[in-house]
Amino acid sequence: MNNAFVELLAFQRALKDLVASVDATYAKQYEEFFVGLEGSFGSKHVSPRTLTSRLLGSMVCVEGIITKCSLVRPKVVRSVHYCPATKKTMERKYTDMTSLDAFPSSAIYPTKDEENNPLETEFGLSIYKDHQTITVQEMPEKAPAGQLPRSVDIILDNDLVDVVKPGDRVQVVGTYRCLPGKKGGFTSGTFRTIMIACNVKQMSKDVSPHFSADDVAKIRNFSQTRSINVFDQLARSLAPSIHGHEYIKKAILCMLLGGVEKVLENGSRIRGDINILLIGDPSVAKSQLLRYVLHTAPRAIPTTGRGSSGVGLTAAVTTDQETVRQDVRHGPHGHPRGDGAGPRHHRQGRHPRPAQR
Repeated sequence: MNNAFVELLAFQRALKDLVASVDATYAKQYEEFFVGLEGSFGSKHVSPRTLTSRLLGSMVCVEGIITKCSLVRPKVVRSVHYCPATKKTMERKYTDMTSLDAFPSSAIYPTKDEENNPLETEFGLSIYKDHQTITVQEMPEKAPAGQLPRSVDIILDNDLVDVVKPGDRVQVVGTYRCLPGKKGGFTSGTFRTIMIACNVKQMSKDVSPHFSADDVAKIRNFSQTRSINVFDQLARSLAPSIHGHEYIKKAILCMLLGGVEKVLENGSRIRGDINILLIGDPSVAKSQLLRYVLHTAPRAIPTTGRGSSGVGLTAAVTTDQETVRQDVRHGPHGHPRGDGAGPRHHRQGRHPRPAQR
């Protein structure tokens, strides 16, 4: 657990020896065999916020929501080159700080041999692996109040790529490591930290509340009651501490229940989500209604419009650290949700009051 790279490399070698003892032909077909870990990690079961320097080099388990997935790109592991002048073939292995090897190799791609003869790359004989980078953010319900959620970059290789998408809640097991960066041969002493995953487990997408048999019986009896209007009774039960606003409460109740999603024959989708815009003077309980919805919905993310533009709430242009490409990244309003629920947005000119009169 504390020296994860050495132990994981020993696990993979032992697995390859075991496979070779069972089927030697099958073991020769693959360069490496990979080991995925799962289970209870004790104090090393953390969130992106609690990933500190004491966990560097250790095997950790992180839970969170995926906010960004890069494209799956091939990464060269071993290249084969042919020299027409000498009729010789040479190969070169590539490792970096994300590999299990202790020392990274040079990143220079050979184009000439030692005698300055041109080399031709044999792409069919070269070995590549799939490579992808994802960003996992801590769950909003576990983030401290008043603080922004923190995130960590995770590297996926080989069979782990493209198994999750933004919005999924995942549990990732991997090695926490720092990548030293140098500019002009000097370093500031602060390094970028990443996780190198060895196992990705997708958590439950849907948040299904637990109902006991007594709760189900009460719900059925309430739905069959003829003496009261069920819709009016549910609307009055929404935020009961706030008097009045019957129509607003009915609209919020419809938003919580949602509409019916339709999928047309041509494959297009008509969503059944309902959006509501509340406009009113201060001290009319807008914030209190919003706060009640946040405690009622299983997945709700509060966001404010103060200090940010409308575009920043939906999307933003970011630069990929690996490829230096500019990509469009979603904001809170563009965040894909597993349950189809959108964020609750509160925007007004004045600061929301802590209590309503």
